[in-house]
Amino acid sequence: MNERTIQTIAFATVMLVAALCAARPGRAADAKNPYPTSMAPLDQYLMNRNAEITLARSAAPPSIAKDATVLVLGKDGYETAVKGTNGFVCNVDRSWMDRFDENSPEFWNPRRRGPVCYNPQAAKTIVPLVMIRTRLALAGKSKAEIKEGLKAAIEKGELPAIEPSGMSFMLSKQGHLNDHDGHWLPHLMFYVAPKDAETWGANLPNSPIIGGSPRDPEPISIFLVTVDKWSDGTDAPSKMNDSTKEN
Repeated sequence: MNERTIQTIAFATVMLVAALCAARPGRAADAKNPYPTSMAPLDQYLMNRNAEITLARSAAPPSIAKDATVLVLGKDGYETAVKGTNGFVCNVDRSWMDRFDENSPEFWNPRRRGPVCYNPQAAKTIVPLVMIRTRLALAGKSKAEIKEGLKAAIEKGELPAIEPSGMSFMLSKQGHLNDHDGHWLPHLMFYVAPKDAETWGANLPNSPIIGGSPRDPEPISIFLVTVDKWSDGTDAPSKMNDSTKEN
């Protein structure tokens, strides 16, 4: 084998390795952030359809969830798996529903499974928000591009105005909100216009209300109130990991 042949093989090997690295989706940025910096392969976010229906329903008490509409994630986005009758909508959030700021390293974590069940008022605003984010994620957009796409959709009026009395249940002990807290604590979430956020008394000493900070570019403030029962009626811990979480 002559020197020219060796050089050709070496060059081809380098180019092949470079191509494989470039094609590999969702690579971690560095050792400090072990999570994907872009979307992992879609199959990692998908679930068995029946298992996802069951998990979505676990977000709320059976008296509510049994008659709720249930959405499941497919290759083209969320689709209706069960048509409900009580106006509630349940689904399992994926990681791209997280915040856009730097304190959200798990934005592309494929292990995220957040069962949530919206009341009729919240469903009118939050479900379209879920659909927009998911559409952009499945289109291969980056975290920054999803934020800009969401902002553009809001400016075009694609996201309905927040309705009074919007809330949701997150009472599932089978969910996985993040790798640090797992399913965290059962809680209720309340959705209000940002201008009303300061009236909730959140994050003050001995206040049971958490959250309320801006979620740019979403025109929504979200408050959390932890409760002492899971959706199946069993007792939940009063605290976990000495931490609080705002979705």
